[in-house]
Amino acid sequence: MIEAIEGIVISEVPYGETSKIINVFSKEHGIVGVMCKGAKSMKSRLRAVTTKFTFGIFNVYYKKDKLSTLISVDITDNLSNIKQDILLMGYINYLTELATQVYKQNEDKEIYSLYIKTILKMENQLDPAIMTNILELKLLDFLGVNLELNKCVKCGNKDNIVTIDPEQGGYICSKCRTTEEILDCKVIKMMRMYYYVEIDSISKIAVNYDVSHKIDLLLNNYYDRYTGLYLYSKKFLDNIKK
Repeated sequence: MIEAIEGIVISEVPYGETSKIINVFSKEHGIVGVMCKGAKSMKSRLRAVTTKFTFGIFNVYYKKDKLSTLISVDITDNLSNIKQDILLMGYINYLTELATQVYKQNEDKEIYSLYIKTILKMENQLDPAIMTNILELKLLDFLGVNLELNKCVKCGNKDNIVTIDPEQGGYICSKCRTTEEILDCKVIKMMRMYYYVEIDSISKIAVNYDVSHKIDLLLNNYYDRYTGLYLYSKKFLDNIKK
């Protein structure tokens, strides 16, 4: 059955002398393996549209739980800004590995939607560090380890929040704080904004570097401690950022 599948190429593997197999992270079916016959040939019309991070509509002979066969691709966005920037490539590699690993644990279609929206915002030159942290926060829900960012995790108080404690799993108020580091109120407020903001609605975003950096550190520590994910692309990204 011929089917049009929206998705993005997340990997490609040579197959024989002239063909390749691509894995497409798709809106409709999650991760789909697709045979691309003759796509390695210099004259093939499939050559340019089956490389990693091709985003578009893949017209395929779809076979559930088997290799589908590619007919053609209609490009939605070339992601040219990302592909020309080594730092942005580091971010998209990390976000792709992160989103697909989360999808393998929780096959919710919203994961694909959040991922695509995030990389399109990066393509449109929104701050990649901030967009990455926004997606990281949202994906915690699908891993079952989301942070409590509405009230104190100890007493339920919504006022006088002074810190975020990864060990406790969220907000801590002044009455319940013991030895936890007191955070800048901007960090506390921005973490909550990151979690609740609709990615579609973001047209511009500016966050003080110190605040952004602190949020990044908090999320890195939280992911390392509670998600069980070990992503090689994260190390590569961290090295580029340095």
